[in-house]
Amino acid sequence: MNKIIVIAGPTAVGKTDISIDVAKKLETEIISCDSVQIYKELDIGSAKPTQIEMQGVKHHLIDFLAPNQSYSVSEYQRDAKAIIAELHEAGKVPIVTGGTGLYVNALTYDMSFGKAASDDAYRLELEQIVREEGNEAVYGMLKAIDSAAAEKIHPNNVRRVIRALEINKMSGKTKGDFTNDPVKTSDYEVSLIGLTRNRLKLYARINSRVDMMIDAGLIDEVESLKNMGLDDSFQSMQGIGYKEVLAYLNGIYDRETMISLLKQNSRHYAKRQMTWFRRYGEMKWIDLETVDSREDVVEAILATI
Repeated sequence: MNKIIVIAGPTAVGKTDISIDVAKKLETEIISCDSVQIYKELDIGSAKPTQIEMQGVKHHLIDFLAPNQSYSVSEYQRDAKAIIAELHEAGKVPIVTGGTGLYVNALTYDMSFGKAASDDAYRLELEQIVREEGNEAVYGMLKAIDSAAAEKIHPNNVRRVIRALEINKMSGKTKGDFTNDPVKTSDYEVSLIGLTRNRLKLYARINSRVDMMIDAGLIDEVESLKNMGLDDSFQSMQGIGYKEVLAYLNGIYDRETMISLLKQNSRHYAKRQMTWFRRYGEMKWIDLETVDSREDVVEAILATI
């Protein structure tokens, strides 16, 4: 059976370096499962690997979408599975790496998103409700069927509220979570690798990464995106790092508060990622604090296949 290796884990744990090392050993390619790195122009805040950092390893589904475009999980599933099939045809074992849990689900389980990526008629119906009854009407609809999604979306972010309702209607499921009885995909065999670190050390790495992003020009990057007409209603600007800096540029926070919030939100995101990935019973966990070298980590991963 064809195989894929999924290397997952929280932000800043060290997935990029390890996945590149594994890909070089296997002479294969990497498929990103990061919902922010898909966007062009979003480089610093997404921790997108540079060409030098890629070390000649080809990366797919990274840096290919305009920042004013939306991209659904069903579209990711379609595109990633097509690349996986091509790599299998070439006799390669694809490496999937990133921290977007729903993307991992889309490749690990037989998740159905309906026959189309969108329901145009339903979306138009919801937009008509907004015009006639206001934002709160559609937000109330979302709260009634998916309260968890509603908690993460501002009532005035109509674009995201409508998208969540649309996904629910297409799939019959909520936008973000495991189904009650997920069925593993039969398209290929999945080796799930989870990278972790001591919590305090991981949080220190996150804080340090934020400082490095600020020093590298994250504020200028977001300002450039803002000048392109992007605001917090766009999917690309919902990512951690972008929404905080955008709020700072809009005068909502001062610089110190913005940086503090960015670190805090990144740490909270890492905690949510760990909660998500721990639900994979078949995940093989590697604590990077207990391994002597990256070479040992790579050998442990290769041993799974």
